[in-house]
Amino acid sequence: MAYITGLTRDKKEWTPEFVKSIDDELCIGCGRCFKVCAHDVLAFEEVDEEDSAKMFMKIENPGNCIGCQACGRTCSKKSFSFEPVLL
Repeated sequence: MAYITGLTRDKKEWTPEFVKSIDDELCIGCGRCFKVCAHDVLAFEEVDEEDSAKMFMKIENPGNCIGCQACGRTCSKKSFSFEPVLL
């Protein structure tokens, strides 16, 4: 299997891993991932549960993801999963 790869500044090969999913059971809707993503991949989603509303993140524009994983590194709950893309 061949994956999409790139080069670092030092010409080392790098395989980006793109956002695959967000576990909405783990996500607390803090928005840290939203703030760090410069490519408009994520969006807030609100779910009304009985007397309260819960916010969590959803993947709005997966095609904009560049595979940097900044969203996953800032997530304190580790709610993101990533995968490389096949050629």
